[in-house]
Amino acid sequence: MKPFYIYFILLLALITSCKEDQNTNSTKDLPKIAIAGLGIESSTFSPALSTEESFHAKVGDSVFTRYPFLQPDSLNRKRAEWVPTLVGKSLPGGTVTLEAYESLVTKSLKLLEENKPYDGLFFDIHGAMSVVGLDDPEGDLIMRIREVIGDDVLISTSMDLHGNVSERLAKHTDLITAYRMAPHEDAIESKKRAVTNLIDRLESGKGKPAFKAWVPVPILLPGEKTSTRIEPGKSLYAKVPTVADQEGVIDAAIWIGYAWADEPRNHAVVMVTGDDKDKVAQGAERLAQSFWDVRNEFEFVAPTTTLEESLKLALASDKKPYMISDMGDNPTAGGAGDVTWTLEQLLNRPEFASKNGKSLIYASIPGPEFVEKAKEIGVGGKIKAEAGAAVDDRFAGPLTLEGTITAIKEGDVNAEIEVVVKVGNIDVIVTKKRKPYHHLSDFTNLGLDPKNTDIVVVKIGYLVPELYDMRGDWTMALTPGGVDQDLNRLGYKRIKRPMFPLDSTMSQPNLKPRWIPAANAE
Repeated sequence: MKPFYIYFILLLALITSCKEDQNTNSTKDLPKIAIAGLGIESSTFSPALSTEESFHAKVGDSVFTRYPFLQPDSLNRKRAEWVPTLVGKSLPGGTVTLEAYESLVTKSLKLLEENKPYDGLFFDIHGAMSVVGLDDPEGDLIMRIREVIGDDVLISTSMDLHGNVSERLAKHTDLITAYRMAPHEDAIESKKRAVTNLIDRLESGKGKPAFKAWVPVPILLPGEKTSTRIEPGKSLYAKVPTVADQEGVIDAAIWIGYAWADEPRNHAVVMVTGDDKDKVAQGAERLAQSFWDVRNEFEFVAPTTTLEESLKLALASDKKPYMISDMGDNPTAGGAGDVTWTLEQLLNRPEFASKNGKSLIYASIPGPEFVEKAKEIGVGGKIKAEAGAAVDDRFAGPLTLEGTITAIKEGDVNAEIEVVVKVGNIDVIVTKKRKPYHHLSDFTNLGLDPKNTDIVVVKIGYLVPELYDMRGDWTMALTPGGVDQDLNRLGYKRIKRPMFPLDSTMSQPNLKPRWIPAANAE
């Protein structure tokens, strides 16, 4: 063989070897990031209990379906070696059983143990989970995760602004952020921010922030008073980016907190993280003081009155649909969802029994036995059966619904099966399991036309965007239930006092930042 060919072969081998080394090094250089988290809002004022089944936990690659920004062709997916473990998300509900919590946590820790070590962890939580016999579950969960993955791993936490940030949670997370909109139209954007911040800090080698400022703000308000659609929430949350986007600051967030749980951690919080101590401190104090300064300006996002007065307004209105929020048993805030008090009042109204009376849709009431009987009878048949109050019967008992079945449909993971029964002029949606009705399609899929219905009553607080855009007019009814909007009726025993608005005359609190040490601090 001629020397020229020998040199050519050697050169080709060398180039191939370099490419393989480059690919290997490229893979090795990617940070290894795990994904884990449990999310739920749990009302401790509801008799309902949430089980493991409620969380619809996803494990392994199925976790990616929750995150559009981590799909195979996305930039962030390519910037790291991802290890999805277990992520569970539940419809808001009652306190989580200790057995369910321990089972989910044990599975999560086992998966994390199997695949360690890690450079980072994306911790996806809500922040308002309550567990029977356990305070601060998210703080407990992140501490136990630290015991498995170590204190040096960089953790970035994404939360709902209605979550709670305890000092323990603040210590064991490094980066933290929350939604900036209520309703939460920026949920995916916020989760992506948490992930991007995490990867940026790993790639740059900056790692943990030098400073974490935590400011507890003694305010506890319901979400129905703190929507960012209107003032003062709109302007308050508009100040968050002015702090977060500064050089030397990684992120900033305001947590309203969760009003329907009775734990010491339930109150508002401001957190700012970054490497510039002065900017972090000043930003945290400014946001906290801004919140305190407008505390008396928060009002319900819509006219709020009794159910009786709401119906009087709706019956007199010519705007369609007139929306009424049945707030006290709102399943999207943690209500049991099966309180029958409002529906009982509606069924007793003669206006909805008259042939020429106004039409009304009621969404919805759980009744698994009713649903099974309806399936046996079929669409078009007559039914007489009980629904509701299987969990929360404190305000009214199970209701006998007698009418004509107009629809039966396989529902989503929440409802499972949906039935519409026409009782007089009321179309009552009965579900196998509780379900909030957020979208126009939730109604039209059942053959209902809410846009041309006179009155639509939904178990919800503030209207989510689709319902808000659909409304002709709207009031929020102060009805009873596990997420009663009259906080004074709830009977708190364990939250820190004084707390606004329960202690409305309290003096200016200390809103100086408290410096939270890193998890690996000596």
